[in-house]
Amino acid sequence: MSAWVLPDQFADVLPSEARHIEELRRALLDTARSHGYELVMPPLVEHLDSLLTGTGEALDLQTFKLVDQSSGRSLGLRADTTPQVARIDAHLLNRSGVTRLCYCGPAVRTRIDRPHATREPLQLGAEIYGHAGLEADLEIIELAIATLRAAGIDRIVIDLGDVRVVDALLAGVSIPSDRVTRLHTALAAKDVATLRQEGQSLPTRVNEGLQALTRLYGSASVLDEAVKILPSSQGLQQSLADLRWVAQHLVDVDVSFDLADLRGYAYYTGLRFSLFGAVGEGGTPVELVRGGRYDEVGAVFGRRRPAAGFSLDLKELVAMLPPPPLQTAIRAPWGSDSGLRAAIAALREQGETVVCVLPGHEHEVDEFECDRVLVQRDGQWVLQSLAV
Repeated sequence: MSAWVLPDQFADVLPSEARHIEELRRALLDTARSHGYELVMPPLVEHLDSLLTGTGEALDLQTFKLVDQSSGRSLGLRADTTPQVARIDAHLLNRSGVTRLCYCGPAVRTRIDRPHATREPLQLGAEIYGHAGLEADLEIIELAIATLRAAGIDRIVIDLGDVRVVDALLAGVSIPSDRVTRLHTALAAKDVATLRQEGQSLPTRVNEGLQALTRLYGSASVLDEAVKILPSSQGLQQSLADLRWVAQHLVDVDVSFDLADLRGYAYYTGLRFSLFGAVGEGGTPVELVRGGRYDEVGAVFGRRRPAAGFSLDLKELVAMLPPPPLQTAIRAPWGSDSGLRAAIAALREQGETVVCVLPGHEHEVDEFECDRVLVQRDGQWVLQSLAV
């Protein structure tokens, strides 16, 4: 195999796409800042016990492990940034009130979770800590929507669910943890056959309720149907009421519900959501954002705080957007003339991009969209427009 061939699902990012990613990164972090979110930059590598404690088996399997040559301790490359941000909130900031944090950085994963994904996503996200009310859930959803709109996504669909619906169904029923995991997996996949098999020894109302969840997806009528066919309990009523409240406060987006979607169950403790986006009228909506409430995420660090957040892969987002136009620039000759050098420096200080043409390369294609050229006229260096 050639030395320059990269591992599967890893790729270099070339200039045009890299510029697009960087410009979008700045715009989206500015959007988070405008909502009061402070930027943090956790390290890519952490001690494995800190990185994975309390995150569940799924993240463990996604994490690359290595050994620290200086200490001999096991380290991990982060596959998800949320546990690190929870650690920062719990131990480094340790604020008593509401804390709003955002981040953007690479993650590395041992495997992909869907076709055509990358194992090195550029993860951008936001977290709000310290408020248990639905106002925080709504705020984080609205920020996620604003983030997609800032990126140029003009058609957005939000899919809402709540892990407490399943918790309410299973309340009071003694089930081994491995079996609960199989039930969650079957629900997320809407695998009725497995649910029927796993539910044979469960109370009839629970078994039938789990199978019914696989059909409870679609418009707001799903919530009304859930009230009719699922065993009534205070927990179920509360989760359905919360879903209804959040949906009623969302404007200018299409809202749907999926009461069986339990992806990321190890994280979430309440409402969860996915945002689907499309560009233009003919585009098919693609899942771009996942998020929700995860009040237990800081407990392993000794500080259980209400928390909600979301994340997205900036590379994936850029891939579905049209490429931006080339950046305009000024072409200048190379030379040692002090007046020329001073003119170039002054233009760059003004924020202009100036590309110097090195000797012998005068006829090469410009890497930028050079629409002006620096020329000498009457002993002065001045800008001249280039004919299109």
